[in-house]
Amino acid sequence: MRTLFASAALAATLATSSIAFAAVQHATGTVKAFDNKAMTLTLNDGSMYSLPATFKDPGLKTGEKVRVSWDQSGQRKMAERVIILK
Repeated sequence: MRTLFASAALAATLATSSIAFAAVQHATGTVKAFDNKAMTLTLNDGSMYSLPATFKDPGLKTGEKVRVSWDQSGQRKMAERVIILK
């Protein structure tokens, strides 16, 4: 019984530790489309990011090089920050 409990505790610890190590990812690319009403940003490689309702447009334009900090939420890539690169 003790062995079963120890195994279950170890499995639960390993399962939850992977969630704790989930980190924000970064992508760099050129803006293909920016839709302020739909709150989406699409890069030239086809990757699309959903922007939060609190997003402040730093002056995004098609053709501009940007760095996107994002996290996966289900099937959607949720942008946390967008920086225009010089």
